Amino acid sequence: MLIAVTGATGFIGSALCNFLKEQGHSVLSVGRRSGSDVIWNPSNGEIDAQKLTGVEAVIHLAGENIASQRWTDKQKKRIFDSRVEGTSLLSKTLAEMPNPPSVLLSGSAIGIYGNRGDEALDEESSHGKGFLADVVKNWESATLVAENAGIRVTHLRTGLVQSPSDGMLKKTLPLFKLGLGGRMGSGKQFWSWISLEDEIRLISWLLTNEISGPVNLTAPNPVTNAEFTDVLGTVLKRPTLLPVPLFGPRLLLGKELANELIQNSLRVFPQRALGNGFIFKHAHLDEAFAEIL
Repeated sequence: MLIAVTGATGFIGSALCNFLKEQGHSVLSVGRRSGSDVIWNPSNGEIDAQKLTGVEAVIHLAGENIASQRWTDKQKKRIFDSRVEGTSLLSKTLAEMPNPPSVLLSGSAIGIYGNRGDEALDEESSHGKGFLADVVKNWESATLVAENAGIRVTHLRTGLVQSPSDGMLKKTLPLFKLGLGGRMGSGKQFWSWISLEDEIRLISWLLTNEISGPVNLTAPNPVTNAEFTDVLGTVLKRPTLLPVPLFGPRLLLGKELANELIQNSLRVFPQRALGNGFIFKHAHLDEAFAEIL
């Protein structure tokens, strides 16, 4: 299968492209850089549509890193525009192709559910409140033109992807290895996680399964922050006795970003993946950490 991937050089995108190639697929990278197979610039509405001819599927993962810096008004606009403008441009381009691809797997996030405490959330749950919830709602709506053109659109509502090579785990590992890790705040907030391997496997699986609409890309056993901390400390054989007061992350990241990333509680379950037969390799956090660390 010929597959176009935006965000192909990112954390998830690079691992996904390698996996797809190992599975025998041909991959076209879509990006701003001159080395990309297909050049695009969403902010200017530019994309080399001719080079998408013959593409059978598109996986759209591009977007500004939400945790790269403090959430100023300018940065929040950049986060919003990078997702909504890019998705709108891609969807419109695919819809106008003489022979459009059959499927668009479009990036999304569990942040759409907002801060929900210990409420059990699945794909049927309502949208929440907050900046990220608003971003993701508009992000998903931007694919409507592709859906109306008959393209199967699946929204990849991704949780906290676990890999020592990047993301949240890479940032926290040094402290935990020194025995300085601990729960954040009360530790009662739920973190819905997924291993990088299962993230990649599930995206690939969705290419050929006739599932449209939102799909939660999270492991079937979400944990509280306190449980996450205990498991990580146990696997690393390090103490986790020092709680991290929230004023530290809030001072470093700003209150709004720190709350969204650390304090918000999202107990999310991948009902659609499980209901359609997907088998997670890492269903439990201790199994995942024991292997990847």
